[in-house]
Amino acid sequence: MAILNIVKEGDPILRKTSRPVDEITPRIIRLLDDMRETLAHAEGCGLAAVQVGVLRRIVLVDTEETGLLELINPKITAYAGEQENVEGCLSIPGVWGITKRPASVTVTAMNRRGETFSVTGSDLAARAFCHELDHLDGKLFTDKMIRRIDPDEIG
Repeated sequence: MAILNIVKEGDPILRKTSRPVDEITPRIIRLLDDMRETLAHAEGCGLAAVQVGVLRRIVLVDTEETGLLELINPKITAYAGEQENVEGCLSIPGVWGITKRPASVTVTAMNRRGETFSVTGSDLAARAFCHELDHLDGKLFTDKMIRRIDPDEIG
């Protein structure tokens, strides 16, 4: 496994649409393993493949509610409610803002064995699902930010 370089805002790849994964290959498994190590090293709660320079529809989300999830070809299949809360991004270090997201989100995806599953998350997990899936379509949290906040405001 390897710690991958996290692409930063301004790199045009972050604005591109990621391609679906058609087959789970050893290369995809290696990418998942490397993304796990990269996310742990960065101490984030989510990472999309595009953030490490790979235009594939793969994200990792790691919250207390969900544990570490690998989501291949994820799709939001249901959402409910609304929340406004703080977001940041490993690709935009030092920037924090308030975004409006659903309070609860259900995602359907494949795991590394090619098995389809669904998972529902609320609060932070819901924000993380939305945030990471936005990356797959070339969107950043700053596109949805209601207002920027000073890091000292984060409690």
